[in-house]
Amino acid sequence: MESELNATYITLDRYIEVSKYRYFYFCSIFTVYILIVCSNSTIVYLIVIHKNLHEPMYIFIAALLINSVLFSTAIYPKLFIDFLSEKQIISYSACLFQWFIYYSLGASEFLLLSAMAYDRYVSICKPLQYPTIMRKTTVCMFLILAWILPAGQFSVTQILSAKKKLCNFILKGIICNSTVQKLHCVRSRVLNIYGLIVLVDLLLLSVLFILFTYTRILIITYRSNREVRRKAAQTCLPHLLVLINFSCLSAFDVLLLRMETDFPKTVRLIMTLQIILYHPLFNPIIYGLKMKEIHKHIRRLFCQGKLN
Repeated sequence: MESELNATYITLDRYIEVSKYRYFYFCSIFTVYILIVCSNSTIVYLIVIHKNLHEPMYIFIAALLINSVLFSTAIYPKLFIDFLSEKQIISYSACLFQWFIYYSLGASEFLLLSAMAYDRYVSICKPLQYPTIMRKTTVCMFLILAWILPAGQFSVTQILSAKKKLCNFILKGIICNSTVQKLHCVRSRVLNIYGLIVLVDLLLLSVLFILFTYTRILIITYRSNREVRRKAAQTCLPHLLVLINFSCLSAFDVLLLRMETDFPKTVRLIMTLQIILYHPLFNPIIYGLKMKEIHKHIRRLFCQGKLN
């Protein structure tokens, strides 16, 4: 019984059980992981080496892309092992750790998007005060809080969950997420209440703050000339697209635990794959194509590569 309490079985059903497709799935997921690391790292590299990109907006973009690489690196190694194994097994402690990384970095993304929204608000609505407000110390404080605050709050959840007794050892899904709580013999009211507090604190308030800042930007730019509106749209649209995309995916993940009815297996798999495959690639594509300065440096980088 002691060994059972330390093992949670993750099943992928027919998606990787068929041995003749196993290596195909492994190669596909490995290729996606390499694309995620390379695409995000390329933009971070460009932001680091080019001094004209050493501005708060681009620093926050770099932090967001680093967050995507960390998120993928925490999830993918276990997936590689699962695709090559007959049985998909993970210890309960490792499952909790993956759950912790999954949600703390996910919440960090919302806080980073909030910092980016505030940066755009100050830049467009208070341009004369921008240099004094968005100083290096302010940017560093935002970055530290974006990573430390979620980690601290979700660590409490992990401590509480680690002490819970397990009665179910089969986890529906390909990664350890909020549905881990369904493995517990008794659903904890304390965990549910604390989870709702964290949900409101880190996610809901962040989204409301972002919507408030962009509403203010919209009002200010509507009263301004065409050049101001063009600049605002050019810098704010990518952030909004990333926010909408990630909010929709996060909403589904929250519903997995809060709704008692089971989602169809195919829907569950597709939405999970979107979080771990599609979204980490979505960020560099959006910022690489929509941010004019970044796009310009990417074109130069590839043109130099062709010339060499």
